[in-house]
Amino acid sequence: MGEPVSGHEQELSALERIDTTVAHPARRYNYWLGGKDNFEADRRSAEQIEAATPTIRVATAENRRFLQRAVRYLTEQGIRQFLDIGTGIPTADNTHEVAQAVAPDARIVYVDNDPIVLTHARALLTSTPEGRTAYIDADLREPGRILADPDLRDTLDLTQPVALMLVAILHFIRDDEDPKGIITTLANALPPGSYLVASHVTYEYMPPEQLAQMEAANRDGRFRARSAEQLAALLDGMELVAPGIVSVAQWRADGEPEPRPSAEDVFCNAAVARIG
Repeated sequence: MGEPVSGHEQELSALERIDTTVAHPARRYNYWLGGKDNFEADRRSAEQIEAATPTIRVATAENRRFLQRAVRYLTEQGIRQFLDIGTGIPTADNTHEVAQAVAPDARIVYVDNDPIVLTHARALLTSTPEGRTAYIDADLREPGRILADPDLRDTLDLTQPVALMLVAILHFIRDDEDPKGIITTLANALPPGSYLVASHVTYEYMPPEQLAQMEAANRDGRFRARSAEQLAALLDGMELVAPGIVSVAQWRADGEPEPRPSAEDVFCNAAVARIG
């Protein structure tokens, strides 16, 4: 049996895997949030999208606020475990920070496939003494691998409810990659009383000329916007929490600064649904 790999060695390995010539969603998102963990290819891609959607930074910030409200809501409902897939580069008020501010014993597993996120994983592992956090370097397209990971099994008790966080990630799963099947595999591994938290870009509010610009920026076909109806189909069989599928800017947004951005400004829907 080989020697265990240290955190420092993992970070060095991750750095070797970073391709600075290809834009990555996590780094693009970081750029829109005003972060510094991005490269020229990420910035060029982000600026091309921003040219088509000038409110993209508003949308990104509102998506982040939705995540925080959803985590706070579920923690207040008694959820103490979170599986956050598509974590992104750490910023203020990450899932574990929001959850553990309400319930210090909350446990969180983060999952992402961008090696630059792995290099920042220590920022995601600053748990309270009562709780616990873990990080898995994996891809949403391999749900079985995520569920079988020993760090997940050591951190989460899958006999107790879990909040599955799929925030701003499902639109990177093409139809031919079976997003419904991925969700079903993950949801079936969780007990009744668990929840799914999702946000998803939609083009249903965009005028035709803006839509054409967005499609032009999606040359590799990696991005797949879906309507509220299509998102509902992905969540079929689950019980939507009020107010159902709405703009990320509107989901339980009492107390947020007014006026709220319009659905046209944020072009991203959100939902929280009870599993089983």
